[in-house]
This record gives sequence, C-alpha cells and structure tokens, in this order.
Amino acid sequence: MACVRELLRSLPALAGTPLPFDPTAAPDDPLDLFTDWFAAAVDAGAPEPHAATLATADADGRPSARVLILKDVGPDGFAFATDARSAKAADLAANPRAALGFWWPAVVRQVRVTGAARHLGAEASAADYLARSPASRAAAAGVRPGEPLGSLDELRDAMTAARARVDADPGFVLPSWQAWLVVPEEVEFWQGSADRAHVRLVYRRDDAGWTHRLVWP
Repeated sequence: MACVRELLRSLPALAGTPLPFDPTAAPDDPLDLFTDWFAAAVDAGAPEPHAATLATADADGRPSARVLILKDVGPDGFAFATDARSAKAADLAANPRAALGFWWPAVVRQVRVTGAARHLGAEASAADYLARSPASRAAAAGVRPGEPLGSLDELRDAMTAARARVDADPGFVLPSWQAWLVVPEEVEFWQGSADRAHVRLVYRRDDAGWTHRLVWP
C-alpha cells in the first residue's frame, strides 16, 4: 500500500492547459455555458468529452456511480439511456434524483449537475435505441445486466446472436430500453488553475428561474 501511496503522490495533477474564464460574463442560463465549455473541450482534444459519471442512490440512500455517455443536452436537461434491468434504473425508479460529473483534464474544467431524473417514456426510449449503431444495439440486446455470467464464451455467444437479430430486423427495439433526463436544479462550473485559485461558479434554479454566484474553492 505504501508504494501505491507514493505513486499517487508522484503523479502530476491539473496538468492540462486552463482556458480563460470570466465569470462576470457568464450567461444567465447554465445550459448555454455548458454548451460553450463542451465545445471548448472538444476543440482542445479532450478524450471522450461526452463521458460523464452518473451518481444515483437506492431507496436506502446507498450511493452508486458509473461512467456513461451523454446522449443529448437541451433546454430541459441532460439525456442518457440505460436498460430497465440495470442497477442505475432500479435506483432511479426508487429514488428519482441523480448527479452528473464531467471532467475535462485537457482544459482543467469540471462540471457538476444535480437534479431530478425523469424517464422519457416508450417513444423517446425507442428513438434513442434505434439511433444507436448496430453494434451498440446488439450489445444492449445481448446482455442481462448484473446477472451471474458463467463464462466469457457465454457472453460472446449471446452478443453474436443479438447482432444477428439486429441485422435481420433493423426496426427491433429492446423492450427494456429506457431514455432518461436529468433535469438540472444546480449546475457548478469549476475552472482549475495551476496556482490552486480555482474558480467555482454555481447556478441554482428556483421558481423565478436561474441565479448564479461565485463560491469559495
């Protein structure tokens, strides 16, 4: 364990190139700022900038987190999808609140989103599924999330069979597929700095709309 601790402490942090950020010029709507920051991350070559950590909690408050791919962002919130049989879907069914975290080390920026999670229904779920590549649809159709797996050969056989089904019926929709939306109530934009004078700008929504303010790092 000591060698791991030493290795951790030897690794560089905040090694990217921070971008200029003037919080006094921030827009009124955090989704506009997110769009700008996301585009800047893409332009800077951030790897998989659409990857986000989704945090959920079950009915007893036990937290769980995993990385997934953001599928859309718009005026209503942040969209992703999952299988109804997954642990995250079970968490959201019992406790429909969630958090998303984006980390773009190339530009030393982080965005945190918290809010209510809303299932978008059968039509949106089918549209999301059909918009995916055949390989992605087959991967979703061929698995049984969280169930015991006897061997990797069993997994590969199931994936092969699922790909054959998807190729034979391009309109097939996995019945358990679900599209979800995180409707933001708070969004934090964190701009890192080499001198550790990090900038944190927090947006909060109330009945009147969005407000934002700086907070201490």
